[in-house]
Amino acid sequence: MKTEKFVPLRILNKKQKKEIEDKLEDQFGIKNIPGEVIMRGRERLFLFSGDFTAKEIKKLEEVAIVERIGVYFAKRVYDNGGEKIRLSIEGSQILKNQINKNIFELSDDLAEEWMKGHELLVKTGKKDFLIMRHKGEFLGTGKASEEKISNFIPKSRRLREKNV
Repeated sequence: MKTEKFVPLRILNKKQKKEIEDKLEDQFGIKNIPGEVIMRGRERLFLFSGDFTAKEIKKLEEVAIVERIGVYFAKRVYDNGGEKIRLSIEGSQILKNQINKNIFELSDDLAEEWMKGHELLVKTGKKDFLIMRHKGEFLGTGKASEEKISNFIPKSRRLREKNV
């Protein structure tokens, strides 16, 4: 039986948090992340706004495996263009009042396709992450290419197809 190596949570310091905020500002206009940013592994970012201090979280990890703390709000993504941040559905909703760039407005039909987990075959003129919005509601992040917008909604959260 193979056991996975436990990777402790990493609470980002002010400089590291500012680097994430700078990327989010560049991508989506977001200037401030409210709360602590905690990282699991190299990619997954969690937002924590509870009463535990960093010291208390570390102490808790000494006696128990803490899988996550806070809300999963983003993922660091690395590609040829460097590092980008992809917001989760919750991340787009938590930070919605600050998002003012790279928003793709969905029609009713496209919103349904999006929530079913389908790629959207639309040309946006962009090659970057876009925040998906329908009637003022934020529905996560897609990745635009020349011909489509890729979908990152987890299978467990997608709308089910109607049996016809």
